[in-house]
Amino acid sequence: MSQLPLDRFLPGVSALAYGCMGLGGDWDSRPVEARHVKQAHCAIDAALEAGINFFDHADIYALGKAESAFGRALKERPSLRDAVFLQSKCGIRFEDAKAPKRFDFSAEWIRASVEGSLDRLGVETLDVLQLHRPDPLMVPEEIAEVFTALKAEGKVRHFGVSNMQRHQLEFLQASLEAPLVANQLELGLHRLDFLEEGVLANQPEGATSNFTPGTLEYCRRHGMQLQAWGCLSQGRFTGRALDDQPASVQATAALVSELAEHYRVSREAIVLAWLRRHPANIQPVIGSTDPARIAASGEAMTITLSREDWYRLYVSARGGELP
Repeated sequence: MSQLPLDRFLPGVSALAYGCMGLGGDWDSRPVEARHVKQAHCAIDAALEAGINFFDHADIYALGKAESAFGRALKERPSLRDAVFLQSKCGIRFEDAKAPKRFDFSAEWIRASVEGSLDRLGVETLDVLQLHRPDPLMVPEEIAEVFTALKAEGKVRHFGVSNMQRHQLEFLQASLEAPLVANQLELGLHRLDFLEEGVLANQPEGATSNFTPGTLEYCRRHGMQLQAWGCLSQGRFTGRALDDQPASVQATAALVSELAEHYRVSREAIVLAWLRRHPANIQPVIGSTDPARIAASGEAMTITLSREDWYRLYVSARGGELP
């Protein structure tokens, strides 16, 4: 595979990212415990041993406890900070006394979120900050102002987004001085709209695709890193019980097992290598806290699927031949 687009901004960044959503325990107000910090240590070590040095956070994960557990692990082993890249996200606010769940890209909330993440992680700088989900009330000029200030203060090196389509990206980027470096979307063998949107162009079936035309191409043309969340498909193709799943899922799981044996890697590696085979150089974000599964995922960086095997998986997962 060729170099990740993100490597232009963060030289040496790994082809896989570790998503920290599962760290920190339950999503409640109870404090971080020693066992949560131990879990963070184990996840960090497993990721680094697998060749993964990019860690993806969000201010809302475990209501902030994911960042706190990770931060306590960093505090106990300060040398780790130089070995990892840290990304966090902001913009989602849960229901409170003032309003229902909502999105907030106001300068005040972005700044407060960044300072909260830095405090919980115990670091001075985020390598990447992403806006988590599109805010219908966003004002690009306001976002640009706070982004510029946060970068000048050394609190954030680079900025990106998550779950945004092409038109939103263009609208926001037009007001920013620095390029958006990443866009994190749900992509995988279970979410094929990013491919279907293109191959079903001028086909009646294309009307059901839930992916904005041109998003993939926009990110590739502008050197924006595509990151894939949910990329292991909640285990659908790597060992989860499939009795209640459609025939296409069961057939694809069998094919994944066949290819894992052929390439002599784990099933997780095949699922992730399928994403990595795309010329956009997608960076999968894995979220398992199981060290064995993290190691299995790391094997994806050791293989490149053939064009034929990539299409075998795609056609199987979509449940029918291409037009």
